Amino acid sequence: MRALLLSDIHANLEALDAVIDDANVRGGFDVVWCLGDTVGYGPDPGACISRIRGYQLVAVAGNHDHAAVGKINYDNFNGAAKATTVWTAGQLTEGETDFLGGLPTVVLQESFTLVHGSLRDPLVEYLLDQGSAKATMALLQSRYCLVGHSHFPFLCRENGGSPVFDEFTEGATFHLEEERWIINPGCVGQPRDRDPRSSYGIFDSEALTIERHRVEYDIEGTQEKMRRAGLPEYLIDRLNRGV
Repeated sequence: MRALLLSDIHANLEALDAVIDDANVRGGFDVVWCLGDTVGYGPDPGACISRIRGYQLVAVAGNHDHAAVGKINYDNFNGAAKATTVWTAGQLTEGETDFLGGLPTVVLQESFTLVHGSLRDPLVEYLLDQGSAKATMALLQSRYCLVGHSHFPFLCRENGGSPVFDEFTEGATFHLEEERWIINPGCVGQPRDRDPRSSYGIFDSEALTIERHRVEYDIEGTQEKMRRAGLPEYLIDRLNRGV
């Protein structure tokens, strides 16, 4: 079984389609594991929901997903995020709203736990340091944990209780072992690691390997849609810079 690992699509259809096409060229996939924030920021929330639901899908909620359907308060969002949350809510059909509202915050799949932020705070906490990694390791009931939310790819090894963050090298194959790992495949729709290309992962259950790849997409096409929708210029500009 090959799982396509997606996080933070953020309603960017051009990026999502580029990732799917690239993954198919690299051997394809049997199931999509989506780590949250399918919507928010971008111009195509409905189309992105439809696209991932066209595959066998295992998905968890992100903070933007639940904010767009009124399940969590978005008062702590910045101005641009608030504006796009309101806009997104107005674009969703009843079926799309039900889909996002029904997403769980944590899912166990194979030997992985899927969560958007962290196990300590599934929708809000950014897992980026040893303290947050320790807290999630303490709650982890599977061998591995997949997270998103930060828009930053990494591997984090348990390392005997002192978690160590490693680079999730693009194009490299990592063999999963008994040591527990937290894995972030990076961001599809709005990368923030200063590389504007979309990032995604592939898990192969037979080979027990995980890989991360990047792919260019039509950024200008996404930006033009965002301008037509009246979305904040700040969000449009950041796509070119990967921040």
